[in-house]
Amino acid sequence: MSTDSSAISTQKTVIEFKSSTFVVPAIIIHSADLTQIGDSINHKIKQTPEFFKNSPVLIDIQNLSTKQVSLNLASLLKLIRATTLIPIALRGGTAEQNQLALKSGLFIQSLQATLDADKSLQAIPTMQHTVSAVIITDTAHSPIRTDRRKVKSSAAISKIVTSPVRSGQRLYSEGDLIIMAHVSAGAEIMAEGNIHVYGSLRGRALAGVMGKTESRIFCTDCQAELISIAGNYKVTDDLDPTMQHKPVQIYLQDQALIIKEL
Repeated sequence: MSTDSSAISTQKTVIEFKSSTFVVPAIIIHSADLTQIGDSINHKIKQTPEFFKNSPVLIDIQNLSTKQVSLNLASLLKLIRATTLIPIALRGGTAEQNQLALKSGLFIQSLQATLDADKSLQAIPTMQHTVSAVIITDTAHSPIRTDRRKVKSSAAISKIVTSPVRSGQRLYSEGDLIIMAHVSAGAEIMAEGNIHVYGSLRGRALAGVMGKTESRIFCTDCQAELISIAGNYKVTDDLDPTMQHKPVQIYLQDQALIIKEL
């Protein structure tokens, strides 16, 4: 049977491949003690369970590899998969560990690509809140990107959202993100620039996600589950109760988050 090329050309597109920015948290491992690692990860998850629910993560074992410390990667993956986290990538492993990671469905993040990204982002700092065996960092410090050839304009287009952001929704802007409504608990809003919420902020707000330390968060009613600027973050329990339900601005000063009433 002959194929009608004109008919094929008029068919609806089934799939598309497009370049995009893919940002995930990284677990930076400093100890080979699996008990310590497990306790530290669970402690971090309990602080903000919704933030880490079904969250993809990169596993960074570069520090152990540099010190030639042996780590049972198979057991580590099993441990992490038993939590709400989903390991998707490995960085800094040995050749043997990289092979195991690939067989386990992870991809390998190149150290050279990380160095190149770090240079382009001018050595972005990691999150302040750390625990003994594991550091959970925003991968603004170590981004995984599907297309590093794309150079963003410094004047990135802002995104304006006029409807409420519901629980479970995630919004991302390469410029500023302006929300003209409330942000529900369980929602997540992220921007490479500033975040403005002209309503109640009950979910998670992450500004400067690609390392822009001068980014700020503004909201008219602060009830946030988590706030973050350039990887430095605070959760609900860390927030000053006197700032709750008030219009505030949040900015970074000397690697500390400052919350100031407007």
